Amino acid sequence: MGCNRSWLIFPLFVLLISPVHGLTGYDSESLDVLIHQYAMKVQAKKRTGTSLKVPLPANFSGMEVSVVRLRSGHFWERGVNFSSFYIPPRVTPFPFVKRLSIVYQNLGNWSTLYYRVPDYSLVAPVVGFMAYDASNSSASGNQALKFNVLGDPILIKFPNLATKGNPEILKCVELGPDGLVHFRNITNENTCITQGDGHFSVAVKNSGVDKNSRVWIWWVIGFGSAIFALVLLGVIGFTTL
Repeated sequence: MGCNRSWLIFPLFVLLISPVHGLTGYDSESLDVLIHQYAMKVQAKKRTGTSLKVPLPANFSGMEVSVVRLRSGHFWERGVNFSSFYIPPRVTPFPFVKRLSIVYQNLGNWSTLYYRVPDYSLVAPVVGFMAYDASNSSASGNQALKFNVLGDPILIKFPNLATKGNPEILKCVELGPDGLVHFRNITNENTCITQGDGHFSVAVKNSGVDKNSRVWIWWVIGFGSAIFALVLLGVIGFTTL
């Protein structure tokens, strides 16, 4: 009595799509909390509309922080201009508050300690801004705010890049929470655009990344070809029985 053999082959192709995640060295969220606390102390009982420099402890030398309190109506009509950021008119805080504080930070030589992007090198300092409720001048203003941008986008300028590369190889990076990174194209004026607050920089892909990617692709092709050859030999062997 013959034995009936069968070969059952289930090819499985899985496509994994995930956002790019950066590597965080120091705790960037704890740094934001610390900067906010010092900014609120400096801002207490100061005039609305005046940009104030925020002194940090000596062990954070190299960082630059400033804060300004604005009326929401004035903010809507005129926007605000920091050294690296330009928030145009027709932007409102969300949720809406009568007054808001905007804290600006430039991490300087601390940038790569707090933020790293896999396969990329930062060629500009990490700069950021965050908004808080400042309706009650005696309160600490702990509620973080977002922006509704109803007109032109927010501009982030990087005048002194560490490289003079082609704008096509430079990428604006938005460094979000939990290491999430979003890439955008940079303009010819070394300017990035955004629709909200956060932390931003400019990055260039490391030179060895493309080469390693090509090696990986050829390895996958070779591995797939070997599997296909084994399956084909199995099918031929089965049909000749």
